Amino acid sequence: MIRKCDKSDARAIYDIINDAAQVYRGIIPADCWHDPYMSMEELSEEIEDGVVFWGIEADGDLTGVMGTQDKGDVHLIRHAYVTTRARRQGIGTRLLQHLESLTDIPLLVGTWAAAHWAIAFYEKNGYRLVTTSEKDRLLGKYWRIPRRQIETSVVLADPRWGHRQPGN
Repeated sequence: MIRKCDKSDARAIYDIINDAAQVYRGIIPADCWHDPYMSMEELSEEIEDGVVFWGIEADGDLTGVMGTQDKGDVHLIRHAYVTTRARRQGIGTRLLQHLESLTDIPLLVGTWAAAHWAIAFYEKNGYRLVTTSEKDRLLGKYWRIPRRQIETSVVLADPRWGHRQPGN
């Protein structure tokens, strides 16, 4: 079952993000790694900044989460994670398709350039990498992330992006 998460899910979201993000350890630049990957304070700030999490449940427990953030002319996919024990079961795809169904405006997602599995996941679902210059512009406009993260990230856009590129 896919459902919108609420405040009572904060600990579960935190646990899922920090469990799933272990895959980045040793992959992303060491100066970008934190332990925990996302603190509870950072999670609260993201929610305060408009990230709405959706989760998928199995046996009453959240096994995957994916956030969306409305930026007016685009929606951002934020913090897409599936617990280690529940990977490769279609959870991420189901969450992504659900979020896509909620809007008719383009979706953008940023991820680490070294996270080849994440890039492949989005490409398999019809997203395309934007150019480096477009990535830099988009990350600067829609995300609040450090310069170092911009340098080591990519942005992928859903198929609607090619039909209407907002924010130009």
